[in-house]
Amino acid sequence: MERITWLAEKRRLAEKRYDTIFSIDYDQKRGAIDESHRRSLLRFLALLRPQGTILDAACGTGKYWSLISSQNYKLLGIDQSQEMLAKAVTKYPNFRTQKLGLQEISFSNVFDGIICIDAMENVFPDDWPLVLKNFKRALTTAGYLYFTVEIANDEEISEDYQKSKNMGLPIVRGEVAATGGYHYYPETIQVYEWLVQAGFSIEYEEIGDGYHHLIAKAVNQQAE
Repeated sequence: MERITWLAEKRRLAEKRYDTIFSIDYDQKRGAIDESHRRSLLRFLALLRPQGTILDAACGTGKYWSLISSQNYKLLGIDQSQEMLAKAVTKYPNFRTQKLGLQEISFSNVFDGIICIDAMENVFPDDWPLVLKNFKRALTTAGYLYFTVEIANDEEISEDYQKSKNMGLPIVRGEVAATGGYHYYPETIQVYEWLVQAGFSIEYEEIGDGYHHLIAKAVNQQAE
């Protein structure tokens, strides 16, 4: 199978799984907010202007909206799973939602801040530069981005990589897909390089609860 075909199928199956499986009891199983996520999100919100606009990219069921709803921010939640969005709307009917994938974001100079939490592990390395560029374009001048990068054990990544290669999958190192699902764990230096290329400077970062938390600021220069 060619890589482009394989990736398209992985994305289709991911949307199907979230629509038909994960959306059913996502909040019951994964609704608790870890302390590092709470701390980083509150730090991010403190950087935004009062009553600013926020894009929650890959928002799922609106897991983190409880920390946003008590403040006067305008929020748009986007996700490629319609059923996950339906759960979010039920809980927070005053926030707008739109079915939209990270790769299809086309907003320009709209949001003071963007969050993408517990989601970038689902983005293929082929699409990381595009997604970060989409985030940068969607932000207002000097807007902020808070996103997380899931951390995995190097030995487990290497083991899965070898299994996947033996299965004939068109995989690259850092991708975990041998069991049928998909996650991508980029090297930290690669994340830094992609951020700079997209036009971001890192303002804050920490490691916690299995994730690398990064808050980045949009700067004037942007890779085209």
